[in-house]
Amino acid sequence: MKIAIPTANEKLCMHFGHCEVFTFFEIDEEAKSIKHIEHITPPPHEPGILPGWVAKNGATLVIAGGMGARAQGLFNENGINVIVGAQPNSPEEIVKSYLEGTLEVGANACDH
Repeated sequence: MKIAIPTANEKLCMHFGHCEVFTFFEIDEEAKSIKHIEHITPPPHEPGILPGWVAKNGATLVIAGGMGARAQGLFNENGINVIVGAQPNSPEEIVKSYLEGTLEVGANACDH
């Protein structure tokens, strides 16, 4: 399993399309642990481009603060599940909470 988190200033970026980098986590699902972390700069933000790019980088799950409905649909079309409403914590904290089943999410921070 690979998880992608849009990141800015070493924290979850609340507006998905405006992140500085994506932090990708390779997960050992059996051990519920992080095997590898990679930071990759995304291509320039254009509507519809990031879902395919994230898929090409191997992610099967995106955890975001906010994301529009169209982007969520495009991720799903690329075989990527989406969780929105995560809080702006460090990507490592978010992934650990997800793996422990304690990730708390609120409202989608994006309204388009």
